[in-house]
Amino acid sequence: MGAEGMDQKQAAVMFLMGPTACGKTDLAVELVRRFPFEIVSVDSAMVYRGMDIGTAKPDAETLRLAPHRLIDVCDPAEAYSAARFREDALREIAAVHAAGRIPLLVGGTMLYFRALEQGLSVLPAADPALRVRLEEEARLHGWAFLHARLAAVDPVAAARIHPNDPQRIQRALEVWELTRRPLSELQRAGRDEPLSFSVVKAQVFPEDRDRLHARIEERFRLMLELGLWEEVERLYARGDLDPSMPSVRAVGYRQLWRHLAGEIGREEAVRAGIIATRQLAKRQMTWLRGDTGGHVFTASGERTMRNVVELVDNTLRVMGCVRK
Repeated sequence: MGAEGMDQKQAAVMFLMGPTACGKTDLAVELVRRFPFEIVSVDSAMVYRGMDIGTAKPDAETLRLAPHRLIDVCDPAEAYSAARFREDALREIAAVHAAGRIPLLVGGTMLYFRALEQGLSVLPAADPALRVRLEEEARLHGWAFLHARLAAVDPVAAARIHPNDPQRIQRALEVWELTRRPLSELQRAGRDEPLSFSVVKAQVFPEDRDRLHARIEERFRLMLELGLWEEVERLYARGDLDPSMPSVRAVGYRQLWRHLAGEIGREEAVRAGIIATRQLAKRQMTWLRGDTGGHVFTASGERTMRNVVELVDNTLRVMGCVRK
């Protein structure tokens, strides 16, 4: 049987978390094959239609075997947010539970996982004009300069935001300028209700950092061969997108966009995309290490698969569910 018969107290969700290029999708598909799961994507770039290659979106055959909820849900001109994700994810979780199955939330956007599990503070909406100004200042002075400014007005936020994390630096400064209150203070204020379900977390870390770096470069160059340049060119040619938008700021897209805008050379853009992806993976792993309550696994192929399957099997038996 599937998850039929679970009451609200027993209802659960599973998080499959890990940095980019660590093999989460293959693991998730195998879990769907073995257990009564349905996948809900937790990825801030896969939500955008027309952004397929650079986001490593599952191909048609993968989606046939294991459909993913919350991919291709909005246009790149829209500003998808953690708050919108939480609302969408709660709706999809309810639908999966109603179908007698268990939601498997898979991805690497750690802010979305936290927003779902712990709730969100009430924060001001994004201000496009202010974001453009902050981007210009960063271009002139560097993100380290803006990070130092953040440290002066919100040292708590600055201490937990890496100087090489432009998106979070920008958001923290944006909140300060819009409210004159530190982001860290607002985050300590009232939050949404946390999840009422049991959460089982599987956190997958790379076996070796150098191997991960090599895999990231290999994958990025394969994306280029598969048509990533053409994908970004189509977005650029639309005329209604710009670098202030979350879709264009996605890793890989922003760097190739800069080449199309005449700011950097073609190979420099490729190298910048690879470096940015490595930095993303580092931030994801730092965030994961600070997360609590997870079962930690090393990405090592079949051994990882066996260990995660054992975790899921034991968990479902405790819940009164069995394999498919």
